[in-house]
Amino acid sequence: QVQVVESGGGLVQPGGSLNLSCSMSGFKFEIYPMSWYRQAPGNERERIARIGDSGAATEYADSVKGRFTISRDNAKNAVYLQMNNLDTEDTAIYYCSAFVDQRRIWGQGTQVTVSS
Repeated sequence: QVQVVESGGGLVQPGGSLNLSCSMSGFKFEIYPMSWYRQAPGNERERIARIGDSGAATEYADSVKGRFTISRDNAKNAVYLQMNNLDTEDTAIYYCSAFVDQRRIWGQGTQVTVSS
């Protein structure tokens, strides 16, 4: 059974940092690229970061480039998102995701709120 669990969200002031974690199980984690998405109220869900199966290749949306870092630990079946210099526009629900067995799998999401 595939399971995806995100954690690490919360309330942070502008300029602050958070590190999100995502634990996955039920499939061969190490052979799949992983992504982080986010969805703000009234907006569509957007992909903000992607990492290849080995962790060597990463991609970022322009909105987070230079501030966010995606990483993974294949020994722990985990993917992370280090978020620095957060802005109020980063407020959203953050999801980790992978395309496994011809379908996209999602966690329940973790809320990130950036506010003073």
